[in-house]
Amino acid sequence: MKMWKGALATILAAALIGGCSSNAGSGTGSGGNAQGSEGGAKSVNLKVFIAQPRLKEHYDKFIADFAAKEKAEKNIDVSIQLEMPPADNAAQILKTRLASNDAPDVFAIHAINEIPSYYKAGYLEDLSDQPFVGKLLDSVKPSVTTTDGKVVAVPLETLSWGYLYDKKIFADLGLTPPTTLTEMKTTVEKLKANNITPFLLSYKEAWIPQLFLPLAVGAKMNTEEGEKDFIDRMNADQGSFAEMKSMFEIIDLVNANGTEKALEVGGDDGAAAFAEGKAAMWIQGPWYAETILKSNPELDFGVAALPINDNPDATMINLSASTSLAVSKTSKNKEVALDFINYVLDDNDSNAFFQALKFNPIATVHTFESYPWVNDATEYVKAGKSYQDPAIPQSVKDEVGKALQSYYAGQMSQDDVLAALDKAWKSFNKVNN
Repeated sequence: MKMWKGALATILAAALIGGCSSNAGSGTGSGGNAQGSEGGAKSVNLKVFIAQPRLKEHYDKFIADFAAKEKAEKNIDVSIQLEMPPADNAAQILKTRLASNDAPDVFAIHAINEIPSYYKAGYLEDLSDQPFVGKLLDSVKPSVTTTDGKVVAVPLETLSWGYLYDKKIFADLGLTPPTTLTEMKTTVEKLKANNITPFLLSYKEAWIPQLFLPLAVGAKMNTEEGEKDFIDRMNADQGSFAEMKSMFEIIDLVNANGTEKALEVGGDDGAAAFAEGKAAMWIQGPWYAETILKSNPELDFGVAALPINDNPDATMINLSASTSLAVSKTSKNKEVALDFINYVLDDNDSNAFFQALKFNPIATVHTFESYPWVNDATEYVKAGKSYQDPAIPQSVKDEVGKALQSYYAGQMSQDDVLAALDKAWKSFNKVNN
């Protein structure tokens, strides 16, 4: 989910959150390069990098609560420099920072897409012995575990996704989520006959159109015998996205039956439009739940699996862990950084934090109930209609996002898009193999 555009200085939205000035606690924690401060307390400036600016108010509260806890329990005055660049730019910014020895102490990465390459590059601290690890659900822990068995991040978001749909619109017209591409075409026609726009299009941010790729690749790999090893073959320079050309059937159907000015509408604007009922469906994940419900708390929306062809078995839910927090191996504030990532799964405060973000339960300390849209996706999972998010390199996802923007604008053909993806994967292999 990320990309190019403009000078870094104009992108970084840095918010300095001061630690609380609680008088409690008299311990003397060591903060790496911490400086002494009034009353014998240590002071630490922790740099945290998370590309979710739409959730800033919740992270601000979390940070303030953490700072109060560090002061009370360890007598460390923590101030946190929080960087929240847009998702489109975040990966490139972070890679630049890491490569120039200017790593944030704690940074968010995508568990499936980015942990392998970041770990191989030596950027990630081994967190295997941290208290949070024992709290992770068995279904979640593998997503933040390396091939050699080390846990290197604390997960925040686990995802069960396909597309979002307006349950009221569907119920009013007697519709149910379609199970094949032909059924989707019928659903589209019924919506149009009732003057309802079928799809919300929001392609201003390239990471949004790239969502088609993991949905199509994941479904085909899990239902078509010849595609089961697609990722392995691409990693060995022995495959081609020409095998995935049929994904344009659903892409074309969505693009031809969507809202206008797609390239001018970003994620937040899309969430507001979906909340207002401007379209019945949005190729998007429930990670936008908090933003949607902020615009319209009464909206009843669900999660369904996206049909990519006429095989109903291929209409599956994508299961993934995405945003996860890692600690820089070079952090000079490692003790406080480790305290911070453990606080994510704090026995007392984690429930409120995850509920505010509208994230799924991921740990044994989470006792809050799952959200209705999570239950929708779980029905597919129980029926055996789900797959693990395919491990497509982030650079390839970046490329497909830009390419599908150009395809929508009529500037690239289907074959152009597929060739660009092949080239991007080969470039990735040259650097990483």
